[in-house]
Amino acid sequence: MSIPALFKNRLSIPVIASPMFIVSGPELVIAQCKAGIVGSFPALNARPQSMLDEWLAQIKEELAEHDRKHPDRPSAPFAVNQIVHRTNNRFEADLEICEKHKAPIIITSLGARPELNQAVHNWGGVVFHDVINQKFARKAVEKGADGLILVAGGAGGHAGTVSPFAFVTETREWFSGPIALAGAMGNGRAIRAARVLGADFGYIGTIFIATHEANAAPGYKQMIVECAADDISYSDKFSGVHGNYLRPSLTNAGLDPDAPVTVEKVAMSYATDDSGERTKPKMWKDIWGSGQGIGSVKQIVSVDEVVSRLRREYFAAGDPAFEGWPENIRMSETAG
Repeated sequence: MSIPALFKNRLSIPVIASPMFIVSGPELVIAQCKAGIVGSFPALNARPQSMLDEWLAQIKEELAEHDRKHPDRPSAPFAVNQIVHRTNNRFEADLEICEKHKAPIIITSLGARPELNQAVHNWGGVVFHDVINQKFARKAVEKGADGLILVAGGAGGHAGTVSPFAFVTETREWFSGPIALAGAMGNGRAIRAARVLGADFGYIGTIFIATHEANAAPGYKQMIVECAADDISYSDKFSGVHGNYLRPSLTNAGLDPDAPVTVEKVAMSYATDDSGERTKPKMWKDIWGSGQGIGSVKQIVSVDEVVSRLRREYFAAGDPAFEGWPENIRMSETAG
């Protein structure tokens, strides 16, 4: 295992923050990168499409200013998530903007395209592809992905079901490139465990929802604080794709998370508004995703506070091989 050159001396802890629909925007990404972890956002969060150019310019400008002021603690690189599925009619335009700004990392989802991988390599970037099983992992690497994000059981949103123990072990039998592991990553010990298993990075989303910088509804943030793993429902009834969702958000939307219904029948359980008309809850806006690492979130805090906690827990668990920020910074975090 080794962290690619792009990350060396630029990470305070081996973490890639996952791109979350609606929740991840420039403010969250910038705070994450300044704290020394890879910040990311879905290109589709920038609406209208022209706003993607503005977001990337803002992120690059603010991180460059940070690096000038803090040469001893440089910002981590950022990532843009591209939905590769054919239904994404913004794909080509968004890729052009990413090329214009030479986005250092592209995270691809819902398909793998060799032409995207080649384009990113041409401008000097790297590509991570998220997968839920070995079939998709092998396809991603065959088509040119540099790294894999293994979305194991317990991850938020559209998650898989494979145990992280099996997923990382089986992937390492044939793949020597960088691996990020997703699934119930709520504390620094979990990140250390991922490294012991054979992954290079922890891939973390849920705990950053309950931060001041996240673009999440206040109710969503508070629900993250109040809930635990037992409050999460794994189902394909609500979006057509299996995922982990907060049960209280389903109930609030007028849906029964335990009802044995199909996607087509979910509409029959929609809540009614004041006029008596049935209302259709929207995925991610009304129905909220969450990973099983939610139990470690006790209050709404800043990104820097979250990352500081992760660092303390991670270094307390011990990792002499981590090639992140310089030695003096790692030692100060361990002592602190």
